[in-house]
Amino acid sequence: MRAVVFERFGGRPEVRELPDPAPSPEGVVVRVEATGVCRSDWHGWQGHDPDIALPHVPGHELSGTVAATGARVTRFRAGDRVTVPFVCACGTCPACAQGDQQVCERQTQPGFTHHGSFAEYVALDHADTNLVGLPDGLAHPTAAGLGCRFATAHRAVTARGRVAPGEWVAVHGCGGVGLSAVMIAAAAGARVLAVDVSPDALELARRFGAEVCLDARVGVVPADSAVRPGSGGEVAAAVRELTGGGAHLSLDALGSPATCVASVEGLRRRGRHVQVGLLPPATGRPVVPMDRVIAHELEILGSHGMAAHAYPALLAQVADGTLRPDLLVTAVRPLAEAPDALAALGAAPGVPGITVIEPWA
Repeated sequence: MRAVVFERFGGRPEVRELPDPAPSPEGVVVRVEATGVCRSDWHGWQGHDPDIALPHVPGHELSGTVAATGARVTRFRAGDRVTVPFVCACGTCPACAQGDQQVCERQTQPGFTHHGSFAEYVALDHADTNLVGLPDGLAHPTAAGLGCRFATAHRAVTARGRVAPGEWVAVHGCGGVGLSAVMIAAAAGARVLAVDVSPDALELARRFGAEVCLDARVGVVPADSAVRPGSGGEVAAAVRELTGGGAHLSLDALGSPATCVASVEGLRRRGRHVQVGLLPPATGRPVVPMDRVIAHELEILGSHGMAAHAYPALLAQVADGTLRPDLLVTAVRPLAEAPDALAALGAAPGVPGITVIEPWA
């Protein structure tokens, strides 16, 4: 099969021929029809994930069809259309027994613990626990984002963040996760304030339901009149001003010390911060203002994907048109262009929306 491979962290990935994977007894091999290019893939390529062994094939956000099944797989068969959460759970540890497969104690992750989906085929563990069947009408490029970004944002906003109609929701960082969060929060009836440094990203956020768009750069006002510059150059203060006291719910969808702290400091009293963006130690540790957390009784929450059993509610909202993840796909490229798409994620400002690779294109 063809796959994207890198042999050193930060080194140029290349498309090569590799042996086709084989399924484990409880796993499957999926023919990859589409795979998203996620910032988590970029972090892995840069050496920020200790699970990666070189040489490596990145990619964890995928949709495809089952090509082969292990002897112990009972719920899926060749030809089934599927996606999979980026956390592949074991199904038997204490966390899994409680229904918390997204924090499985023995989890595997394609593109991190083993070769991933920037390839024509990918092996996935514990298929009966992890695979999510897809309706025939859901296109593979759209479904790929459900494996990571869109599902991650859905659980972060609804289950962890407990969004309610009329609340102010601040979203810091409008890449794939952030734009998904904007769309999901707006669909829930929240008032959304989107924060980014990219006018293009903020324009997409406005299109997907953001009531106010805040440019985090001092003194920069995009042409769209719906976008407001940071008040006094201080993002958290601007969020508090624009929301009349602070966000009820705020998400760091980028993952940086600055966006994490701004998200916490932009909350109103008894507000809720959800950390969604990765914070690898290589980028520095945020200094969270715990004095403010105490004085204002703030909640600090983490969110790590979504378990396969939680997908029906999300798929129902996609089916009835309440949520439109298809609109988040801003580029579809062949496998040969995956190295360039991965490198582009390191640009500042980043690439808004979701770039999808189709290995068989």
